[in-house]
Amino acid sequence: MKILIIGSGGREHALVWALSRSPQQPQVYCAPGNAGTGLLAQNVDFSPIDVEGLANFVLSEQIDLTIVGPEQPLVIGMVDFFRERGLAIVGPTAYAAQLEGSKGFAKAFMARHQIPTAAYRKFSANDFPAAQSWLKAQEYPIVLKADGLAAGKGVLICPDQETALQGLKTILLDGAFGEAGAEVVIETFMTGEEASIFVLTDGKDYLILPAAQDHKRIGDGDVGPNTGGMGAYAPAPIVTPKVVEKVRLEIIEPSLKGMAAEGHPYTGILYVGLMLTPDGPKVVEFNCRFGDPETQVVLPLIQSDVVDLFMRMATSRLKEYPLKLHNGAAATVVMASSGYPDHYPKGLEIKGLEVVGDVKKEMVFHAGTTQNSEGKTVTSGGRVLAVTGMGDSLQEALANAYHRVGNLRFEGAYYRKDIGWRGLKHLSEL
Repeated sequence: MKILIIGSGGREHALVWALSRSPQQPQVYCAPGNAGTGLLAQNVDFSPIDVEGLANFVLSEQIDLTIVGPEQPLVIGMVDFFRERGLAIVGPTAYAAQLEGSKGFAKAFMARHQIPTAAYRKFSANDFPAAQSWLKAQEYPIVLKADGLAAGKGVLICPDQETALQGLKTILLDGAFGEAGAEVVIETFMTGEEASIFVLTDGKDYLILPAAQDHKRIGDGDVGPNTGGMGAYAPAPIVTPKVVEKVRLEIIEPSLKGMAAEGHPYTGILYVGLMLTPDGPKVVEFNCRFGDPETQVVLPLIQSDVVDLFMRMATSRLKEYPLKLHNGAAATVVMASSGYPDHYPKGLEIKGLEVVGDVKKEMVFHAGTTQNSEGKTVTSGGRVLAVTGMGDSLQEALANAYHRVGNLRFEGAYYRKDIGWRGLKHLSEL
């Protein structure tokens, strides 16, 4: 069995790690991968959006299955291209991937299928005067979203009218997000806690993985600018079985049935970003792939053979699949470069990776790492490592994660000290 993972972050390292634990012992490739994936897989030097080059590689190496990590290859049609050539791949088609690739598409889809979400309007640059007038009549805070993919930076939460009008100009006229900002979606502000649920589907049947919560802000106490995610944990105590059932009936099934009814069955991973409002769960966003760093806590909780699981997803054989999960919890702490999410240095040596702890309780997933000319593992990105702990409880999982963090060092390393605080609070209230 040969499997190719597309991508180079902590999410992809977690996927490689999960596959490497399979009793089937697959030969794994990662394109392009990082210093961590290179320990368990063969890194191959392809851009994740080199669709034709990757398809030719899969054909030449007789690779059995491809799993796509990031969203961009999915949005540009990698799954369509591979399937036209008879290649097994996990992910949605380009049409279905618009759920992430276009905020306007996703909002219109949810409106067509009565899926709960925030009320919205969409405007283009040609509509700028109308958008200004509309904003002046709204209540605040309000949310502005660039329509397209903006590397997680295209969302502005505006506390007042002045900020919103400036944000509108920034997106539509100043081109701060390039083509992604050719249109803007303006949403009413929702209150509550955010959580995410991952759905694995073959287009007909589906499985739901444990819910996760992440920490998007850079600072302890959830302050400061947004990041790609500074930590996560699962299961999220606030997402009770009752909440999951409500999400399943009101969001997941209408979404999958809606895509099928429109002639484009959704396949692969559906990331449902939720706001748990006083009126019930509502969709904040859909993503068409695993989240990062949520993957680093969700995959370690899967006890089933993930090679079998992903192959069934790609070949429409999920029906009655007996998904087995570990009891307990997982938590991950992201170690970032000094200065992240703004400017940060690269090329700093990472020390402590050679320390071997309890591999069943502590895992180090590489994100922004590479090997320099001397063969040393050095930083190459803002988020450098995701350190995951497992335990019988969330408290134990967090303790194991922070224990491993204490053994890792690079100049200016920064990490939050309060990952999981919401989960611990909810547990204390039970």
